[in-house]
Amino acid sequence: MIDIKKKINSVYTAHSKYNFYARKMISAYVLEDNRLPLNPFTNWDYFMNDMVDRKLTVRGNNNLIYLADELWQFGIISNGCYHEIKLAMSLNKKIRFFEIGKTITDIKEININDLEFEEELKQEYNMNEFKEELIKYLDNY
Repeated sequence: MIDIKKKINSVYTAHSKYNFYARKMISAYVLEDNRLPLNPFTNWDYFMNDMVDRKLTVRGNNNLIYLADELWQFGIISNGCYHEIKLAMSLNKKIRFFEIGKTITDIKEININDLEFEEELKQEYNMNEFKEELIKYLDNY
């Protein structure tokens, strides 16, 4: 029986716009793991469909990261996800990485070597250095 009055850890679910289709599946996965999903795409859709300045939704996302106990990255890492991960690291949050597919059973935890990055991000930052930084961070966590 599920204790609905029990506090559970919260998880900020970082994922690229390319995985927007999976936003509810990702939230369901986190709930099934007995954690509370703080999913930006279910809170404000995709940048509130540009009804407000995008910086407001980025600020909202960052505040969700401050509130979250952990950050879980799902699928390919975008520029925005990169910065969310860096913020989570600066706040000493637990970070985990997952691949996704078309169903909830396709979600699997992966290691640093299996991370994928959007092309724009790879052109802007050195992903090998980022992976090394992640490995050191996770080793010390």
